[in-house]
Amino acid sequence: MKLGVHSLSPSIEAILIQSASMFFGFLLSFVLRSTLDHPPSIIFYVISQAAFAAFLTFLREMDWWWIAIQFLFPVLVPILLIVDISPTYYFCGFVVLTLIYWSIFRTQVPYFPSTSALLPAVLNLLPSDGIVRFVDIGSGLGGLLFRLSAIRKESSFVGIEIAPLPWIISYLRSWFAKSTVRFIFGSYERADLGEYDVVFAYLSPVAMPSLWLKAVAEMKPGALLLSYEFIIPDVEPDLCINIAGKEPFLYVWRI
Repeated sequence: MKLGVHSLSPSIEAILIQSASMFFGFLLSFVLRSTLDHPPSIIFYVISQAAFAAFLTFLREMDWWWIAIQFLFPVLVPILLIVDISPTYYFCGFVVLTLIYWSIFRTQVPYFPSTSALLPAVLNLLPSDGIVRFVDIGSGLGGLLFRLSAIRKESSFVGIEIAPLPWIISYLRSWFAKSTVRFIFGSYERADLGEYDVVFAYLSPVAMPSLWLKAVAEMKPGALLLSYEFIIPDVEPDLCINIAGKEPFLYVWRI
């Protein structure tokens, strides 16, 4: 069942769905308490609200993790209220999650750590000689860049990360290890992709169309755009590399 194009961001849509499910829960409670001598317990209403929110999310054809979040959120709230946990822990958790998922409401790109199995596949795509200028947009903790720079010492490796905590960790890792890898704090949208021979991305399906437009506009002819797991809609990749067993594919476009 298709209900039309999403005109709102997923986060706003999720909030509206939760609001609608809360109204449904109150309405269900009013009806049952007015008609039954022994109405169900509060647990029934919580589960009903959670199931209704997950059902609406499914109808809106949102990604599977939104369905899980919409169901778990109403269930976990009363459980956490019952458990005697100091507010300090909630505050610390909020701060840490904010530093990791900083601008996800705008970019819709959550933190995705890449796998070490990527290294051989990416190395095989780099020119065998000369200096390669390589950028990882959404570089996270910088694991791929550190491994690449250890092998291709003559080349230039840059990471761009918008989330504060992963950027701080990667920056400190590079500083303590005296690595040549540079880490830039901010959005890749402000970077000039024309400065690089290879652009690697592990973002999200939502970000891929705009990334492609930026790559076509800025990258030099012959440069490579690599995307782990996520395809660019309606743009056939030049290579689809199965890096290992059940791992996602690495997609390659030559500009």
